[in-house]
Amino acid sequence: MVTAADGEGSAGNGPERGPIRLLIVDDQALVRGALGALLELEPDLSVAGYAGDGAEAAERAAQLRPDVCLMDIQMPGVDGIAATRAVLAAHAATRVLIVTTFARPGYLRAALDAGAGGFIVKDAPPEQLADAVRRVHAGMRVVDPALAEASLFEGANPLTEREQQVLRLAGEGRTAAEIAAEVFLSPGTVRNHLSSAIGKTGAVNRAQAARIAADKGWL
Repeated sequence: MVTAADGEGSAGNGPERGPIRLLIVDDQALVRGALGALLELEPDLSVAGYAGDGAEAAERAAQLRPDVCLMDIQMPGVDGIAATRAVLAAHAATRVLIVTTFARPGYLRAALDAGAGGFIVKDAPPEQLADAVRRVHAGMRVVDPALAEASLFEGANPLTEREQQVLRLAGEGRTAAEIAAEVFLSPGTVRNHLSSAIGKTGAVNRAQAARIAADKGWL
């Protein structure tokens, strides 16, 4: 079930303005097509276009000026969080609904901070997905209740931006020296950031810290 909070208006108010125009953003073509076919079954929803990554999403938003953008989180290049900011910058009237497989509290907080109006998981029933689109379009904030509860108890992301950066690279198997060269810091400073991140995640080493942070949506 999807809950709505902190919004204004309702999905049923206002004059008739035609169908809600959608932009669907996902790096998997099958997922884009399936979501589009599903939502096109609703008489008040219409798919205006698709995008396969975050960079294309901003371009399509500027061209199509959709009412609601359904946004995936994990995509190559520009991820869904950065793409949400880019879409809103391209067309401020577009509302963004995150639709993702990854139900992680950290992603929820980051998405809402980026300006998303809602966050639901891809295994939500079709009628809930359509209802979430309508509610976000009406200016309401829609969040999967189980994820909202988890986010409440999880707390905010404890990692600084620099700690996230070096931990992400460490998770890819980079050494401290390699990370230092890439982020223009000394190896000692990199090790200090990694040590801090390990402590904040309760891990025993940098690899475990990267896994924990990724699982919580902190990276």
